[in-house]
Amino acid sequence: MNNIISNILRFLVVILLQIFVCNYINLFGFVTPALYLLALLLLPLELPKSAQYLIGFFTGLVIDMFTHTLGVNAAACVLVMFVRPYIVRLLNGRSTVEGVDRPEPGIKDFKWIFTYVLLLSFLHQFMVVMLETASFRNFGHTLLSVLCNTVFTAFVIICAEYIFFPIKRNA
Repeated sequence: MNNIISNILRFLVVILLQIFVCNYINLFGFVTPALYLLALLLLPLELPKSAQYLIGFFTGLVIDMFTHTLGVNAAACVLVMFVRPYIVRLLNGRSTVEGVDRPEPGIKDFKWIFTYVLLLSFLHQFMVVMLETASFRNFGHTLLSVLCNTVFTAFVIICAEYIFFPIKRNA
């Protein structure tokens, strides 16, 4: 029960930070971090797939309501939730995700977390930018936008993970 409450509180805090802080960060005119991905990336993998898809959809929909993007984030979040178990299997080298530990510092090493966050951030940002532009014109600028948003989002998410889940040292 305590884990459910902590997941809900984390969701609320991250969504509020995204809406009231991160949405107003606009570096170089096109770089905005998607901190709300942190809440999705830390969801337990044991949740039923349908629940994961619904959580992803409604999380993206809330962000879409505040950014006026008409379902772009909802679609990208559902895609992230769909691909997430495959990325975990790829990183763990196993065929199943049952019993997989949470992607938190101290449980997983930095390399694992970095790869996990970077891959899913790239997928999310690629989907968002491609759905927003709906064109391959100015592909160089589009690719630059995807890469810059991916790097900045991954940096912000990893920093937040290490702030929310500090590594516990044995005394």
